Amino acid sequence: MSFEYNLEKQHAKGKLHAIERINLICDKDSFMEIYSGARHQCTNFGMNSKELPYDGVITGFGTVNGKKVGIYSQDFTVQGGSLGKVHGQKIAELIAKAIEYKCPVIGVNDSGGARIPEGVDALCGYGDIFYQNVRASGVIPQISIIAGPCAGGAVYSPGLTDFIFTVDKISQMFITGPKVVKQVMFMDITEEDLGGAAIHSQKSGVAHYRCNDEKECYEKVRKLLDYIPHFYGDKAPFESKEKKALFGTKPDFKYTESKAKELEGVLPEASTKGYDIREVINRVVDDDSFFESMSEFAGNTVVGFAKMEGKTIGVVANNPGCLGGILNCDASDKIARHVRFCDAYNIPLLNFVDVPGFVPGPQEEQKGIIRHGAKVLYAYSEASVPKVTVITRKAYGGAYIAMCSKHLGADFVYAWPKAEIAVMGAEGATGILFAKEMKDPANAALVEQKKAEYKATFMTPTIAAQRDYISEVINPEDTRKYVLHSFALLENKTSSDAICKKHGNIPL
Repeated sequence: MSFEYNLEKQHAKGKLHAIERINLICDKDSFMEIYSGARHQCTNFGMNSKELPYDGVITGFGTVNGKKVGIYSQDFTVQGGSLGKVHGQKIAELIAKAIEYKCPVIGVNDSGGARIPEGVDALCGYGDIFYQNVRASGVIPQISIIAGPCAGGAVYSPGLTDFIFTVDKISQMFITGPKVVKQVMFMDITEEDLGGAAIHSQKSGVAHYRCNDEKECYEKVRKLLDYIPHFYGDKAPFESKEKKALFGTKPDFKYTESKAKELEGVLPEASTKGYDIREVINRVVDDDSFFESMSEFAGNTVVGFAKMEGKTIGVVANNPGCLGGILNCDASDKIARHVRFCDAYNIPLLNFVDVPGFVPGPQEEQKGIIRHGAKVLYAYSEASVPKVTVITRKAYGGAYIAMCSKHLGADFVYAWPKAEIAVMGAEGATGILFAKEMKDPANAALVEQKKAEYKATFMTPTIAAQRDYISEVINPEDTRKYVLHSFALLENKTSSDAICKKHGNIPL
């Protein structure tokens, strides 16, 4: 069926129309719409006289980078994109078919919420979608784009998906809008300050990617789909794209060899000084291949995807350039979620460790740092994918264990020569061990001597290597070589210690 799309109405709001969004995401002329003839069955409040084309949501299948995807896009020009029973059924059935057809689902959310005249039928539509979101989890990737309002129960479908994209000035996502907040809490707040793109990218951690405009958003969605498997068991992202050197052909991936030698100079002379861990990541993975996720949230950690010799890997790293790389509640959630996604789709994990510990103090304790930190321990211990860890500098206390140590199942753990693997730093350790001596200023020289002894004895990778906790102490410039060899050895890794159970109980 063909319809006269109301493009101008959306353009007047600075937004693209539902069909334009689909055509920008999918390869040219690849989209095939289904259920365009669906109509609502509501007769309440004069609804029987209203003609709502495709019941306000365009659904179908297309291709992205030549690979099939399921996609739906809510049309705000049709009854405000409101969700009724048929609207919800269309989306739920699309997800169910995508599970069957083994392809990702992309949802473009732009809706005023539940269709009030349909009452409980509208809630039924949401419930159907949520159920299929959960069925699809770990089977096919699910991507949500917030391209307009997304309020009330509607937020929970994106909340159940793997990745959420937001767009500046047009994304709005909240449980209750400003009017309800004012009625209940007597607080004046704008939609942007309550649930705009920046709020969910920087503060709540709900969004994974924030974009300047819609076109940038859809380009990033296409890029993400080029990194991740399109279904559980999809081996395409892990197959080498290197071509044999016949008739002068070159490999598809590119790596500038001189970058390896630059790694030595990344670490500052003072161990207390921060640096950006991305400088390490980008010198180890293929050129220009690191695709970061949640870049504005919990900056003390960095997560994302990258390529090594053209193959996809997941990256997790502490970032000493922000809060010294310490682990807090937000950082723990960010790491655990990324690790679990990678494990669900068999994406190998490369971990860079420079962590002084879990953050101390009442604020984080009251937020539940114990519970949040336990998520990291659980996620890494549960993950059966190839896991390679590189300790660049600090690895202290419980955070050393949590950041994919050998004790949590890392397959290979490498340490740079300046790595400091200890219960705590020299200052803290001597402060506890020689607390009495430190009270007397006359013992200052003795205390400094003990600090030096502690550093020389404990703050090196030597003891950990002697006890088989470190696979090898390596020079920074050899990092890529060791990581590549490790992943090659782990290519057909199988888990040998799986215990028969329904599922574990991650400390949510």
